[in-house]
Amino acid sequence: MKKVFYGALAISFVIACNSDNVNNQQEESYTTTGATGGSALHRGCASEEIRKEALQKSPELRQKLNEIEAKTAQFEENLKLGRVLSDGSVEIPVIVNVLYRTSAENVSDSRIAEQIAVLNADFTGTNSDASKIPTAFQSLKAGDTKVRFRLVNTVRKSTTKTSWTTNDAMKKTSTGGINATTPSNYLNIWLVGGMGGVLGYATFPESSGQWNDGVVIASPYFGKSGASSPFNLGRTATHEVGHYLNLRHIWGDANCGNDLVADTPTQTGANYGQPSYPLYNTCSGTQRSVMFMNYMDYVDDAAMYMFSTGQKTRMQAVVASSGARSGLRVY
Repeated sequence: MKKVFYGALAISFVIACNSDNVNNQQEESYTTTGATGGSALHRGCASEEIRKEALQKSPELRQKLNEIEAKTAQFEENLKLGRVLSDGSVEIPVIVNVLYRTSAENVSDSRIAEQIAVLNADFTGTNSDASKIPTAFQSLKAGDTKVRFRLVNTVRKSTTKTSWTTNDAMKKTSTGGINATTPSNYLNIWLVGGMGGVLGYATFPESSGQWNDGVVIASPYFGKSGASSPFNLGRTATHEVGHYLNLRHIWGDANCGNDLVADTPTQTGANYGQPSYPLYNTCSGTQRSVMFMNYMDYVDDAAMYMFSTGQKTRMQAVVASSGARSGLRVY
């Protein structure tokens, strides 16, 4: 298991990844580990790259990041000492902003409700495929993360744009998008027709309350009914909301990298498709099976079905009353 390094975080260590890229063309060259089965399409995520660029430009964001990591570490210690109540569920209010050019892109209310249901199942550990979690990881599963989601409003806007990029244009009315609804207090999700192969991307907690704070998802990968295989079980949203709640990719965006979670086995890189368990990696001379079924890996939707206890702690830390996303408690 990895050691978690907190405190003054070297920004060069923090790579940003929240854009799921079908072809993985926007990702740095990471070693991939034995993916088997599934589609020829590969999940990718650009959130870390976007985050890295934003951090490089903004000392203020870097300071917020360090503060968040320090508070997360303190929260973990408080849990150990029994200072935090075990029942601290937070219901996050959600605004879905739909930008559509065709009727297919104008995602229906029922499909949006379906996606909210997937988020609630995945974040409470009640997803039906949780039964697939290997015995070796049963003691590490998060179960109920104490995070819930409730749809508050859906905003729709017709557009003539045929494609979007990760430049946040969809988040501003002035650039053809939809302005966020009070991002300090609501999780804004933007749905767009397509982003050139990118499945989705998200902002991390250091961007809390900023005009561009939230999650973007290409409509073909949102929800279940009518979504595009193999990303048709709503797990793109689960992955991106994980970033929004301060989770990094499970491999730490480096060969045998660190995701700042102690109970996720170190792995050489991202996994794709639908691997079979056990899937062995060797890092620092230790061979073990990786947790490829974690929502923060790159496998197909059908192959991901768990968060870890350490990831639960990180999410709880940012939605706590002293956390970076404490505003989500007020709506």
